[in-house]
Amino acid sequence: MTNGEITLEESRMMPERAGLELADDELRRLLPGVNRSKKQVAALRELIEAETEPAATFKPSDTGRN
Repeated sequence: MTNGEITLEESRMMPERAGLELADDELRRLLPGVNRSKKQVAALRELIEAETEPAATFKPSDTGRN
């Protein structure tokens, strides 16, 4: 990563892992959005303290159904 941004070379691995084939021109068009999303996720993570519990939790109940 350069300056924390995903590079074209690094972005080639992502579609391969998902079983997709994307040309470099397609990856170049996607890269700004990918890097923008990465920055947004990092900003959100800064707002949430690691020790903070979620506001809601899911607890499945035993309804007796199979």
